[in-house]
Amino acid sequence: MPRSTLPPEARLHRPSEFAAALKGRRLARGALFIVTSAPNDLPPGQNACARLGLIIAKRFAAHASTRNAIKRVIREAFRHRRLALPAKDYVVRLHSKVTPATLTSLKRLARAEVDAHFERITR
Repeated sequence: MPRSTLPPEARLHRPSEFAAALKGRRLARGALFIVTSAPNDLPPGQNACARLGLIIAKRFAAHASTRNAIKRVIREAFRHRRLALPAKDYVVRLHSKVTPATLTSLKRLARAEVDAHFERITR
């Protein structure tokens, strides 16, 4: 049984990987996030899995605690669906200003939207 963590191989690290994924196809757009995807350059079969990149800009979420909470929620949602997603590179980008709210309500809103996006992609 695969581990339930998000290993380093399941993340985008280099700017070139982010650039390639951002040039790919836009899969979903919601109130907060845009999800884009592109085929990854991993050899087929071995370690071919979905990889995640996050772009959470300071201009849309001014507080570090807000940005970190959003990233944690997205990573957790991706971790749950990673094995069901097609083996591509995905970038989740915050595209609008976060309205002032409690962190709990923001996390619930972000998780609901990201879950809906990943659910749509797996179908």
